[in-house]
Amino acid sequence: MQLKKPYYNISETEKHYQNLYGETTDFQRERYNKAFENFKKVFNADCAYVASSSGRVEVCGNHTDHNGGKVMSCAISLDTLAMFLPTDDGIIRIKSEGYSDIIVDVNGADIEKRCTSAALVRGVVEGVKNKGYKVGGFVATFTSNVAGGAGISSSASFEVLVSEILNFLYNDGKISAEEKAVISQFSENVYFEKPCGLLDQTAIAFGGLKQLDFSNKGKIKVCDINDSLADYVFVLVNTGGSHADLTDEYAAVPKEMFSVANALGKERLIEINKDEFFDKLPQLKGLKDRAVLRAIHFYEENERVEKACDSIANKDYDGFLEAVKQSGISSLCKLQNCFVSGSSVQSIPKALAVCGNYLNGGVNRVHGGGFAGSILNVVKKADVDAFVESVSKFYGKENVLPLKVRSVGTIVL
Repeated sequence: MQLKKPYYNISETEKHYQNLYGETTDFQRERYNKAFENFKKVFNADCAYVASSSGRVEVCGNHTDHNGGKVMSCAISLDTLAMFLPTDDGIIRIKSEGYSDIIVDVNGADIEKRCTSAALVRGVVEGVKNKGYKVGGFVATFTSNVAGGAGISSSASFEVLVSEILNFLYNDGKISAEEKAVISQFSENVYFEKPCGLLDQTAIAFGGLKQLDFSNKGKIKVCDINDSLADYVFVLVNTGGSHADLTDEYAAVPKEMFSVANALGKERLIEINKDEFFDKLPQLKGLKDRAVLRAIHFYEENERVEKACDSIANKDYDGFLEAVKQSGISSLCKLQNCFVSGSSVQSIPKALAVCGNYLNGGVNRVHGGGFAGSILNVVKKADVDAFVESVSKFYGKENVLPLKVRSVGTIVL
């Protein structure tokens, strides 16, 4: 039996806005009202359940999760918003703003074309089943301001949202945040054919500012970082380039790291300590130079995550900023995910250079999978307005996004 009831008056959701968005604004009121009225019109309903699933940034720890590394993650104040109701026909029907309608029969054959939104829904359904949980039908409208292709995990936001709706409607909330993350990763790996790690889904499912440790395959270690970083603001700049068509470049990063681990007789780099790696490196033949550099980045990045988290715990914000800055330098020089090799299109390095001119003591780095998409700027709160105004002249104000830390994970309100 559901403990919550659907909303007949959408203004009742306002009590959640502070935790979700860090503020209660007319923008969110209008957004919720529009989504609610649209759902009622589309599905001839007079009420709806409401769910929200955020985007995420990785503050430090670029491309480490797939090899068992550490990440400082942050759920952000951009989200995918769903209005939904259960059905008894076993059919999931989603009308998502800007996308084709999705219809998935949870008891039917797997007929969805891979690498589509419908396939992601099918993947979540199968992932929930594989975990021994129940599935069922629902109708929903989705709207999102988690920009696709910008590196803030629009697909993971979508996947975890579908997982949470099935959790709420058919499993009495028994599916844990970690299980929702694993289910969603399974969907993206198998049904969208993107070899992502667990970072995106974990950060979104848990919410807040966290240190994530992926060294144990059977259990993600999640530690709260109890600091709001009140004197700093994360500002995402969408460079206009998309990494949506760069799957091969993205996939090469973990593949090359795995190749180094395999050459040392292990599956993942985390299974070999840094000293052992350097001791045995002279004996290894045939490894690509870039693969070795990416492995070195992995080991140093894990140390930077620890430094960043320890610095925040000790209120050493200069130390925190330095760790983030060095993460960016390593991503450019060793991980090499700031642009596609040989290409004259270098939107990420250009954005880092342009924005760096206005940071005034802040720092920046490539964000997410890399190669295109967005960069993350850590800006002093006192300088945010001036930074946004200056950078907007290059990228447009709609692509310069000051973000608030979202304190909660994917949730039915």
